This record gives sequence, C-alpha cells and structure tokens, in this order.
Amino acid sequence: MAGRHWFATYAHKTAKLAGSSAAFVGICMVTLAWLISGPIFHWSDAWQLVINTVTNIISTLMVFLIQNTQNRESTALQLKVDELLRAMRGAQNAFINLEELTEEDLLRIKERYAALAEKARRKSGLTPEPGPLRNELESA
Repeated sequence: MAGRHWFATYAHKTAKLAGSSAAFVGICMVTLAWLISGPIFHWSDAWQLVINTVTNIISTLMVFLIQNTQNRESTALQLKVDELLRAMRGAQNAFINLEELTEEDLLRIKERYAALAEKARRKSGLTPEPGPLRNELESA
C-alpha cells in the first residue's frame, strides 16, 4: 500500500518545501552564485546554457508537481463540500459531484441562480450593478 502512495507523499513534501521561504532564499543564492561566476567563465555560451537548462528542468518538474498538489487539494475540498451538502437539511443533494457536469450544464445552473439572486435583490430593495446579466434579466 505504501508503494502506491510514494508519489503523493513525495509531491506533498516537495511542494511544501518548494513553497518555503528557505527555498526562495536558496534559489536566490544559486542565481547570485551563477551571476558572480559569469566573469570567471567569460560570460560564455556554456555558462548561459547551465542556468537555462537547470531552470527549464526545474520549471517543467514544478508544473507537474504543482498540478498534482492542486488536483489533490481540489478533490479534498470538493469532497468536503459534498459532505456538507449531504449532511445539511434542505440542501440540494443534486449539487453533490457538480464538478462532473458539462460546462453548458454548469452555465445553465449558474444563470438560474443568478436569476434567483436578482429576484431576491429586487424583493429586498437591493439592486445589482449595471451589466449584461441585469439587462438580460430585465428584458425577460
């Protein structure tokens, strides 16, 4: 079981370390050392290639690492919201797992709730800022 989760554990620890102030200071020091070494290597193409290669490799790896971390956090957050919806009396259970719907379905639901909000604002005396949704609702 532990073998299956090695990447998640590694990604979590690495993301935490990469986002630390120590990592920022470290990368600043590496960059400063590279800049200082420029005159020693006569600003050569190889000197420039080193920093370009290192930054490209790190950037590429970090993109996948950040995406993995973001995916896990997003899933965990979505599950928490789903549990709140499930547990709350009066909540619409149809909203559980809403992220699986198509963009068109989500847009249709969003428009329905925007119309409900507009109606509630009118009823309470509040008016929304001018915009395309207000014009659309007023013409309906």
